[in-house]
Parts: sequence; structure tokens; C-alpha cells
Amino acid sequence: MLLTAQKVRELYGIHRNTLLNWEKQGILKSLRTPGGKRRYRKEDIEKLLGMLEEKPKPKVVLYARVSTKKQEEYLKNQIRRLEDFAKSKGWNYEVISEIASGVNENRRQLKKLLNMVKRGEVEKVVIEYPDRLARFGYEYLKFFFESLGVELIVLNGEENEEDRTKELAEDLIAIVTSFAARVYGSRGGKKSAKS
Repeated sequence: MLLTAQKVRELYGIHRNTLLNWEKQGILKSLRTPGGKRRYRKEDIEKLLGMLEEKPKPKVVLYARVSTKKQEEYLKNQIRRLEDFAKSKGWNYEVISEIASGVNENRRQLKKLLNMVKRGEVEKVVIEYPDRLARFGYEYLKFFFESLGVELIVLNGEENEEDRTKELAEDLIAIVTSFAARVYGSRGGKKSAKS
């Protein structure tokens, strides 16, 4: 975006003489219109003023999750395995972990990760198993990451059968409980037509 000297003064409080001095010093360039009027690139002015923050370099995020508090030890081990992998690659990383059902739609830490990906702050996401990211809809999340240029790395293809069955049973109980609460909760507020 090109700005006149007057517009620069309105937006940033920089006088025309200051702009001319900066040009003489070679720290700012102006562009000329066919009529010879000076125009300044907004980006150049903001860069000079230090207003444009350097975007943080994209980083590697290690995402770990378990369904229940009882699995806290497994969560610690999961994080350790992810960290060992990242260290073996020499990556700088951030760990995002949570205790929440894989079918829970309101996982704060997953939302944090998705927002970081959306803002371009993530280069790679590393998970131990696909269902650590999501019990259902994993392929949608994978597509979302890849469409934004983020590599999704899965260390192991499948969890062992016993752990997977146990956690799936817990997730199904969570679904039924949530559904029942919605159904019975909505009925509790209604008055019967016979009253």
C-alpha cells in the first residue's frame, strides 16, 4: 500500500521533513508518481518504526493425549517417547498434552494446536498414534494440517489392542453419557401439554 506524506503523518505522526531526512540518509525510499509526487510503502514505514514483528519461526509440536486421569503415567511415557524422537532429529519443539476423551469436541489443547497451525506457527506435528489426535475424524485433521503446509508425523501406526479397546470403551461411555445428558436435560425444562 502506498501512502502520501500527509497520510504517513496522520497514521504515524511522522513529519514530511523526517521522511525527507530518512530518504537522504538512505534508510527509506520513496516511489514517484508520473506527476513526480512522493509515495511511501506502508510496509517500509512500519518496518522502520519496528511495528512489524518478526513472525516466529514455525516449530515442531509434540501432541500427546490420554482419556482419563488414571492414564497419567501413560501420558508421561507418551511425552517422553515423543521427546526422544524429536531430540534424535535435533528439533526444537513444544509439547502440548491433555487429559481428555478422543471424542470430546472441546479439547482446549487441541484447539490451541489448531490455532497455532492456522497462524502458520507450526512446521510439523508429531503424535504417537493417529487416535491420540482424534478418535474419529483423524483424516480431516490430517487434511487440514497438510493443506496449510504442516507435516503430520505418526510414530506408530496402531496402538496395542488392549489399550485401544479399553480407551474406545471409555470414549463410548462418554458419548452415551453426553447424549443422555442432552436428551434428559432438554426434557427437564419442558412443561407437559396437559398442564
